[in-house]
Amino acid sequence: MGCSVCLWLLISLGRVWGMGRGARETVLGTLGKATMLRIPPELQELTLRFGAAVWKRDTEDPQRKLVLLKYSDGNYTNYMQGRTRFHKLDFSLEILNTKRQDRQLYEYIVSKGPEEKVWQIQLEVYEPVSDPSIQILSWVLANGSCTVTLNCTAEQGDKVSYSWGSWDTSTLGLCSRNGSLLHLSYPLQNTSIPCTCTASNPVSSRVVAFNFSECSYEQGGSAELRTEHLVLMVAVPIAAVMVITGVFVAAYLAMPIASQEQEQEHLPLAEDNAVHTIYSQVQRVEKQKGVPAAEHPSCTTIYAAATGLPPDTVPAPGRAPRPPHSR
Repeated sequence: MGCSVCLWLLISLGRVWGMGRGARETVLGTLGKATMLRIPPELQELTLRFGAAVWKRDTEDPQRKLVLLKYSDGNYTNYMQGRTRFHKLDFSLEILNTKRQDRQLYEYIVSKGPEEKVWQIQLEVYEPVSDPSIQILSWVLANGSCTVTLNCTAEQGDKVSYSWGSWDTSTLGLCSRNGSLLHLSYPLQNTSIPCTCTASNPVSSRVVAFNFSECSYEQGGSAELRTEHLVLMVAVPIAAVMVITGVFVAAYLAMPIASQEQEQEHLPLAEDNAVHTIYSQVQRVEKQKGVPAAEHPSCTTIYAAATGLPPDTVPAPGRAPRPPHSR
């Protein structure tokens, strides 16, 4: 008796748990895209038979649920108009633009008299993976073989995982690795080794290829080595050529300017040498009264000599001419 009662209690608890919690599935949603929440055919038949159902969603508060939609006898009320779309054909709910806050537990509940049938959907939201890129971290050339270390990364995506492989079956063993890093050693006789990196998460996958053609700076070496090599081999010669060209151009442009300056310096000198005006003052000896002058005095000014005028006609500089003496 006691064992049968315990068994009955366990079965009853299981039924209550099944009706209270319902079956659960996980749906993967892509960030920024539409996500469909579907119910199984069994619940679709129950909805058609009893004609009453509701979509709900959990919130941050465990004591509160958000009613998204109510269905009753062919009519429905969408409380999230613009965010969700209801499909009457199969009673599914479509989230139009999936956001991170939509990551919640959803419930579809069918009422059948005093009982309820519950279907639970856990929505997980992921950002899709962007195109990955491959970086060469290091390379070593030794003993006729090349050893390269590659790193594969994707800038966007949630919970991204990486794997290496090859589209060429002959090199599949060399490229097969899990993780973002690939350490590859191959003989120099191999002219081409194609490897691929796959970046994926639960909602998307992207592939990028890398071809090893030779063990050199172009295919090997870190990004810092390639940049330094480029600066030394390209930038420095270009800078030197530009400096030398600038010096020659400056010298060429300076030569006409210097010639013009010399011509301008000589031109005023030639003009200045053409005319020279000299002013000088010489003290004049006055004649004594009563003594007639037999001849002109021998005092000649420099101005008179320069102009060629007779001495008597040259006025003394800075002195007004004397009036005639009255007798």
